[in-house]
Amino acid sequence: MNPHHRLRIAAVTVAFLAAAVVAACGSEAKPRSTAASAGVSVAATAPTTVAPGTTAPIGAITVFAASSLTEAFTEIGSSFEAANPGAKVRFNFAGSGDLVAQIRQGAPADVFASADDSNMNKLIDAGEVVGKPIVVAKNTLEIITEPGNPKGIATLGDLAKPDLIIVLCAETAPCGKLAAQALAAASVAVTPKSLEDKVKGVVVKVTTGEADAGIVFATDVIAAGARAGGVEIPASQNAVTNYPVTVTKEATNVGGGSSFISYLASPSGQAILAKFGFLAP
Repeated sequence: MNPHHRLRIAAVTVAFLAAAVVAACGSEAKPRSTAASAGVSVAATAPTTVAPGTTAPIGAITVFAASSLTEAFTEIGSSFEAANPGAKVRFNFAGSGDLVAQIRQGAPADVFASADDSNMNKLIDAGEVVGKPIVVAKNTLEIITEPGNPKGIATLGDLAKPDLIIVLCAETAPCGKLAAQALAAASVAVTPKSLEDKVKGVVVKVTTGEADAGIVFATDVIAAGARAGGVEIPASQNAVTNYPVTVTKEATNVGGGSSFISYLASPSGQAILAKFGFLAP
């Protein structure tokens, strides 16, 4: 390994250790399941400086993030920029598998945030990350319905009714893989009208009236607001996923990327994630 790479890895390792300490402090808070129950004033907790142990970010930070993080990361990006003048966070939201493919094909990313461990492991195995990924949140599944749940869907078993139009994520996407596990746990066989490559595809089909219901992350139901209804899935049939985040090997702004990850793990970042329904890591 040449000296340049040693210095680069050492710098990122220090940043990740700092982030891990902050994350450990923030993980004592109980998870919130909805924005209303979060009860946290983001404005009141936002810091005026970056997390201890990191350097002030300079310039643009490109973040490739799972589509289920869209709303939460958009707000976190604005909060991060406000706390760190001169920083500019640029997002590319898509299915985790698609993002992995883009990064492996050379797409420029400073940070990768996955909606599951398996897609992160693909990048690790390919040698495309620096340091050990940090889990910043967890998520569970929920049935998404049209507003008011006009079809009266109450359980996963109801999704097998032949008169319902159901859409699911493809099993190549984290939401699809987890939905398959949940349906298997409930001993339910569903024939979906379509298989979407990302969770937001399911949300769009249901909120535009193209489908009666689907299975998405609980946070996606919250993000949809009045455009959708939600039906909780019992813990015995549900599945939980991690959201690991890391700096990529080809990052052009290693310091900025590390600072953004530290912010995600900080009390301010965790408060915003909780506001959007994400569970504590």
